[in-house]
Amino acid sequence: MKLAVVLSALLLAALPAAAQHTVTPPSPVRLPMGTVFKGEAKFRALVQKAEKENWRQLPLGARTIRAARAMVGTPYVNYTLEVDDRIESPVVNLNAMDCWTYYENALAFARMLRYKPAPYTPQDMLHMVEVERYRGGVCTGSYLSRMHHLEEVFYDNERRGFAKNITPRLPGAQRLRREIREMTVQWKSYRYLRNSPSLLPEMGRIEARVSKLPVYHIPKKNVRAIEGYLQDGDICAITTNWQNGYTSHVGLIVKLQGRAYFTHATSDRDKGRMTIIDRPITDYLNQGSKHAGIVVVRPNDLPPSKLWQRPVATR
Repeated sequence: MKLAVVLSALLLAALPAAAQHTVTPPSPVRLPMGTVFKGEAKFRALVQKAEKENWRQLPLGARTIRAARAMVGTPYVNYTLEVDDRIESPVVNLNAMDCWTYYENALAFARMLRYKPAPYTPQDMLHMVEVERYRGGVCTGSYLSRMHHLEEVFYDNERRGFAKNITPRLPGAQRLRREIREMTVQWKSYRYLRNSPSLLPEMGRIEARVSKLPVYHIPKKNVRAIEGYLQDGDICAITTNWQNGYTSHVGLIVKLQGRAYFTHATSDRDKGRMTIIDRPITDYLNQGSKHAGIVVVRPNDLPPSKLWQRPVATR
């Protein structure tokens, strides 16, 4: 029992002070597990690997990259979160990912290892996704409770103490101003919005609020000079020159041989339409004229669940 006390204390001490915030409980399961969680065999294998190699003792960034590396080669598929006509739910699909769900799945798995003790279940990982992706960490069952713009996800998680947007503090940072209209213009591409067009006015108000967020980026001409500030597991969003959106892509940073490489799920056919570890982020940006720069967000671990103290309390 003494070991349990020490472990709990160490986990709490390892958390940044800013992360000592309340984690919202998981929402009720509103859809069948077979709909909202795909790839359970992969999940079990990943848990086994993490336990065998003691990933839990690694810093969050290292844990995230371990999970991300294990997901390399997963096919790229878009719209994997659109699973119902009207009922919204956290979703994990380990068999197919887009750029957003790749980083989200890796981070969720990494956080789960420290948030609660084993055994781990698909519901545990769905909870970690809910904390990251839903406004205030709560899925209400409404499509609008999910944050559909990275800029709002970054802002909301920083507000709750679960991440730090380090971009404004990096040399060469510049503020962006955009009029966000992606969801309201392309609403027919989204299953929920096609089936519930009455949501569009409120979605428009959400996009208006996102447009006013203080969004900073590092222009791509300045990125090589700041690679040294980046760390394993940093979320790296690619900003775009398109005026109706801030970002067009997202992935993670992995440090290799002193450089900051970009690992992401790519839709490019010449890269295999799958999750890959690509080239250094500077080189990636320079390959496309539509790339404007990057936003860098550093996630925090979540405050440990009370389940860590349960053995002590029981005694």
